[in-house]
Amino acid sequence: MTKAPAFLLLSFFAFFSLNGIYAQDFAPVDKSPADICLYNIKDTPQVKIVYSRPQLKSRQVFGKLVPYGKVWRTGANEATTIKFYKEVILGGRSIPAGEYSLFSIPGPEQWTIILNSQADQWGAYSYDDKKDVVRFNVPARKTTKAIEIFSILMKESPDGVAVTMGWENTLVEFPVKFK
Repeated sequence: MTKAPAFLLLSFFAFFSLNGIYAQDFAPVDKSPADICLYNIKDTPQVKIVYSRPQLKSRQVFGKLVPYGKVWRTGANEATTIKFYKEVILGGRSIPAGEYSLFSIPGPEQWTIILNSQADQWGAYSYDDKKDVVRFNVPARKTTKAIEIFSILMKESPDGVAVTMGWENTLVEFPVKFK
């Protein structure tokens, strides 16, 4: 065998071997993709919320898909988590820095916001109210325009940050006060 055919054969083998390395079967994009909402002061993180964003898709959400009066993971997939980088005041209580799960109990007029000490959990299936750190109620407001994708945003407030959550035709907001 001459050098040229051996080189071609080796090149052919290497090409198809390396091609297998790059042609992996990656998972498709999640139907409720994860997102992160981060609030910084002068490039220093203060609050971070990690959540999944389900879509409306012409469904009735609150009162049907997400029943009123029942604990909801506040998003999709894994339970939403909220991380405080320093001590804050939430629902009138002092909350130490750390990561928590953020649950809610939606209602037509008001929601109960729940901070739970068990941060890593799937949905609300293993939710344990004995691990609640704080619960408080906030008013629910109706929107004039539908919100297609569940969304969370944070905006500066006089003594901290206001967390706003919206989906379908509902908005709720709660304050996080910095100490």
